[in-house]
Amino acid sequence: MRARTRTARNRVVVLAAVASLGAGLLAGCADDGGGDDDSNSSGGGGKTTLTVGLFGTMGFKEAGLYAEYEKLHPNIKISQNVIERNENYYPPLVNHLTTNSGLMDVQAVEVANIAEVANTQADKLTDMSKVAGVDKSNWLDWKWQQATTKDGQTIGLGTDVGPMAICYRKDLFEQAGLPTKPDEVGALWAGDWAKLVDVGEQYKAKAPKGTYFMDSPGGLLNAILSSEKEKFYDSSGKVIYKTNPAVRAGFNLTAEAAEKGLVQPQTQFQPAWNTTIANSKFAAIACPPWMLGTIKGNAKPESKGKWAVATSPKSGNWGGTFLTVPKSGKHVKEAQEFITWLTAPKQQATLFKVQASFPSAPSAYTMPEVTGAKNEMTGDAAIGPVFAEAAKSAPVQVIGPKDQIIMQGLSDNGVILVTKGKSPEEAWNTAVKTIDNNLDQ
Repeated sequence: MRARTRTARNRVVVLAAVASLGAGLLAGCADDGGGDDDSNSSGGGGKTTLTVGLFGTMGFKEAGLYAEYEKLHPNIKISQNVIERNENYYPPLVNHLTTNSGLMDVQAVEVANIAEVANTQADKLTDMSKVAGVDKSNWLDWKWQQATTKDGQTIGLGTDVGPMAICYRKDLFEQAGLPTKPDEVGALWAGDWAKLVDVGEQYKAKAPKGTYFMDSPGGLLNAILSSEKEKFYDSSGKVIYKTNPAVRAGFNLTAEAAEKGLVQPQTQFQPAWNTTIANSKFAAIACPPWMLGTIKGNAKPESKGKWAVATSPKSGNWGGTFLTVPKSGKHVKEAQEFITWLTAPKQQATLFKVQASFPSAPSAYTMPEVTGAKNEMTGDAAIGPVFAEAAKSAPVQVIGPKDQIIMQGLSDNGVILVTKGKSPEEAWNTAVKTIDNNLDQ
């Protein structure tokens, strides 16, 4: 996900499945099928048309949620306008918000951008916390807080989250003499990312020829930092990535794994990385639910059922989206009612069943669509409970306006260099130089 930014990486295009989690590719690889895009304020037969601006495939239409809402509200027609990649969607959205014109009735905002929108554009968006039927307790506390301004306005309602787990190949673990049952595997590294690296060394000692323990240094670093309450910004909004000991410790641990040859010399979501999935070249990957769609989209058929999901060393989150209602929209009240319904627990559970978008509504975690969720890559194992526990225990993380730029610098211009022969110190200095140059622009 980047020329394709890391933000685009966080949205999967899911292709299938009513009985299992959908398969998918990354955001921006396909349109969401909203071919009936319509900016008119009224639809056929005197109906009110609600326009919805999205990026990537969010699955609302595929899950039948638009059709269900239209059936419940015969006077409403839903018309979505989808831009494939968030890096192409977000800049125009900012321009429209800045000028307070050209906005649709509903606009999606990716988690990496929500802090910037909340800090700079809140006055252009309605406060959803004051809308009838919206109950803060329906959402994970940290998800609700991400879209809440310092003065208490909540500018968007959360759709999905990306609770972190570790997906692994049971066959490769077995060949390396490691346990294969999820509870036993999770116990190997419980509570400490350094233990995960230790398991990587055990894997390497008996690894099947030509395989690595993990898929990429960037994926490992992102997982480690996702479990920290503060990473790149502090609660006052100050950039702290260079002085935050948790960031440097995560960078150094990832660099150690790279120096020891435990991670592939790959950048995630690039064609060469996709090929390593197809050719079974790594045994484990930091894995939000949507990553299973990415795995399936690139894996060969014989890999089905060979994957499993274990609890990660510490809970974290990677990905997620919000739906907002601009004040300048033509149908503000109708749009508010619509996204209140669309993000309700039952609809989130339905979306997970089809789209692999994990709910941000805790009450959905006990619904059969979540508790019984299975995936073609992981066979008969129910994987919903693993992700549910991670979602409930993930930290309330401080998100800054330029998180995306900093994360890309640390990974794509930082730890990846260690796999190419640079020292950890050289890699860190290169990352800092790249990041600071981009932050100054």
